[in-house]
Formats: sequence, C-alpha cells, structure tokens
Amino acid sequence: MNIINVSEEKADIRIDKYLIEELSFSRSRIQKLIKNGNIKVNDENVKNSYIVRVDDEIKIEETEDYSTLAKAENIPLDIVFEDDDVIVVNKPSGMVVHPAAGHHTNTLVNALLYHTENLSGVNGNMRPGIVHRIDKDTSGLLLVAKNNEAHVALSNDLKERKIERRYTALVEGIIPHDHGTIDAPIGRDRIDRKKMAITDINAKNAVTHFTVKERYNNVTLVECKLETGRTHQIRLHMKYIGYPIVNDPIYNKKSKNNFGQMLHAKKIGFNHPVTKEYMEFSVEEPAEFNKIVESYK
Repeated sequence: MNIINVSEEKADIRIDKYLIEELSFSRSRIQKLIKNGNIKVNDENVKNSYIVRVDDEIKIEETEDYSTLAKAENIPLDIVFEDDDVIVVNKPSGMVVHPAAGHHTNTLVNALLYHTENLSGVNGNMRPGIVHRIDKDTSGLLLVAKNNEAHVALSNDLKERKIERRYTALVEGIIPHDHGTIDAPIGRDRIDRKKMAITDINAKNAVTHFTVKERYNNVTLVECKLETGRTHQIRLHMKYIGYPIVNDPIYNKKSKNNFGQMLHAKKIGFNHPVTKEYMEFSVEEPAEFNKIVESYK
C-alpha cells in the first residue's frame, strides 16, 4: 500500500487528475483502481470526480509496478547541509524534483535515493523525503527530511509560515518603487489545468513581498520573500503586477532562451525539526543565471 498526503500546492483538483500526475499512471488505470475500491481517501471510497483537499490521506492498494518507479540513480548532488534528520540541497535548474508523468528518471528523488537509504516515507514511494518543491527550471534550496518525525515537524512549520524562503528573480520592465507586497489569491486556471491563475474560484490566499535589488536595461532584479507557498506563486504574482519573470515559458510571452524562468531559491531559514535550533542557508545564483543578468547591463 502507498500513502500520499495532499499538499496545499496540489489540492483542489479531481482525484483522477491528481493521481495521474503523482503516480504516472494512465487515466484508465487510475479510474479502474478507484472503481475497484483500491484507492481510498481518508479510509473512504470516492468517485473519480472527488476534489482532493489539503491533508487528505490517499491510500493506494497497488503494488504491481508502483514501487519500482522511483529508483536510485548515481546523479551528483550539491548538498549544502546534512545531518541525521535533514538534508538541504541546492537543486540545479532543469531538474525535476520527483518522478511524475513524463519524468520517471533523472529527478532529485532518484539522486537522493542513491545518496542515502534514510528518507522519510510520509509522502510515499514517489516522493520520499520531499517536504516542499520548486519548479523544474527554478534553481536553489530545498529541504529534505530523512525520517518521518522530521518530515512532520517541517511540514507543520511550512503550514504555520515559520520557514523563511527568499528568491532572486529577474523580471521584465523597470519597477519604479523599491518595495512592494502582492496579495492576490491563486487557484488553478479553469481552462488550462497546468497553469495557475489569479482568481476567487477555489483559490487560496497568496502573499509575496519583493524588494528591488538592481535595475538594468528594461529588466529589474528583485528579491522575493514568500509569505505563502502556492504553486507558481512568484511567477504568477510578478506577471499579475505587469513584470513577468524573464524566460518564463508559461507566464511570459517574451521568453528568450531555453534556460527557463530566471528564478532562484537563494535562501532558506528554519528551525531544526529535532533540536529546534534556527538554521539558515543561502546559495549563489547559477553561472548561467548570472550570465543572462550580465547581458542586460
């Protein structure tokens, strides 16, 4: 049996669509499992149309080939910190965090499974140790839990907004003011379910604070601080105020190259899940990121 706990960033969609993305199973296979009672939510049978909610516990009684999807792969990792409970890893741009539809290998999870046998099982076989995620083409810091106790503590701190996350972003246009706060609710786009949208329909509150670092030729370098952590939050919020992130393939029609969005998870601060000591880490932007910034000077 595999158990998945629904996170905030993945909630509010049909369970069949949710599991297609999470498990890399076909729609027909998911629907068959639901029909046969092999998938339960909070220990109850549901229909394909059930909308998953935050903290729903989904149990999948399916072992045919599920456990083989996430395999250990010898992929180099940039470990910033590690002890018996936590790993802080610097993810490169272009790497998917965990296996999902279209990305069964070469993910951060595949690399982590090769690096250590100790990863939390809270989120099941597909996402061992993964406390939170960043997009494929976003580089930077992620927290990984090596046991269930650490995972639960870090997840609770995330929900209670006790973990500080700061990002560097290069956006289109010149932002005239030095500081700002974007408070706009985010939900799934009703037409394109792969996109997010500013909406009041099935949305969650989302708050991003930003500070201008530098202004260059028609672009602005900003630091963004997340108060909440919704899917595509910074990317969507910056577009919403008229300054989309440079190279963003979804929210910026002026995307210029294949590097991906110019967004880097630069700093993370948290209380250690066991010792409760406050810890803070930061990493520099990747060389390609800085090269693109230089081209606008």
